[in-house]
Amino acid sequence: MPSLHWGPSGGDRRADPPLPPIPANRAVVDCGVYVDGVRQPGLRDFANAYRHVRETGEGFVWLGLHSPNEKQMTTVAEVFGLHHLIVEDLVSAHQRPKLELYDDIVFLVLRSIHYIDHDSLDRANDIVDAGEIMLISGRDFVITVRHGDHTQLAGVRAALEARPEILRHGPAIVVHGVADRVVDSYVDVVDQMQPDIDELEERIFAASTAELDIDVVYLSQREVLELRRAVLPLAPPLAWLSGNERPPVARHLELDAGHLTELIGGHREAEIRRHFRDVADHLSTVIDMVNEYDNRLGSLLQAAATKVSIQQSTDMRKISAWAALAAVPTMIAGIYGMNFEFMPELKWEFSYPVVLLVMIGVCALLWRSLHRNKWL
Repeated sequence: MPSLHWGPSGGDRRADPPLPPIPANRAVVDCGVYVDGVRQPGLRDFANAYRHVRETGEGFVWLGLHSPNEKQMTTVAEVFGLHHLIVEDLVSAHQRPKLELYDDIVFLVLRSIHYIDHDSLDRANDIVDAGEIMLISGRDFVITVRHGDHTQLAGVRAALEARPEILRHGPAIVVHGVADRVVDSYVDVVDQMQPDIDELEERIFAASTAELDIDVVYLSQREVLELRRAVLPLAPPLAWLSGNERPPVARHLELDAGHLTELIGGHREAEIRRHFRDVADHLSTVIDMVNEYDNRLGSLLQAAATKVSIQQSTDMRKISAWAALAAVPTMIAGIYGMNFEFMPELKWEFSYPVVLLVMIGVCALLWRSLHRNKWL
């Protein structure tokens, strides 16, 4: 009787065929062509859209992607002519905020921060959650790549499309719109974190040492550190976009320093720089608040450690005081317990109550002295 097999066996066994690659369009959130700030109908395929812009010489393409893989990003890079180092950064994610130049392309990395609502700090595992937004801006295109669930870009495209007089400035104004939304989210996060920091201060200075929970302070400081990593490195890129002539990191850059002031994509136009200065001002406010929170939490940790140290010192003084009180009767009882035959007052009938009275009297004097010195 032939044996039954579930699936192929023996020489017929073959490896599973590789899964077909996921097309790049699966990572596309939205794609549009904008001429004079007005979105053109159709042209939702990014390859056709960019071909149309190149052929007509008008407008720019705005492509939005969400968590593309390497194959998808390579396909996009071939259409828009992106450098392979940009592709590596876009796929790997987990980049620190930065701005880099690749010939006529600006590459900007932003970290998005989302405040997690919680009923109590004691039951919260996280206070903030981070995502990542990357922007590639060229002469006639801008690509936004999002990683994570909290990227705060909902409504940015619609808000800019509602103001064609702003959107007509081109890809640079899209970069500004995204950066402005991200920095505004930082402002919201630091505002929402302030009651938590205030609550921690009240708890540290009002609670007894037995009820003191330093773990909550460590949690808050860890979240503030996450916020610092998103905020502080963004200051130099925004400063350059706001008009600072010091160039950012440049990879594969063939423009000389004189051409940096007229970078392709409009990032150095006067109007664009005015917009970015407003974003940089908001970021400066956020940085000041983050530094303040960091200093306050560091002071709270030091204060909590000091309270614990003082309480331990107090406990040691109390233990030492009680040990001193116990030492006197222990010493007297030890002497009369040595079983020598010739010891004073062994035959006196009042010796026992007298010894007890001496013990009690000495202990009372010691207790009074220690209590006066606040050891008890």
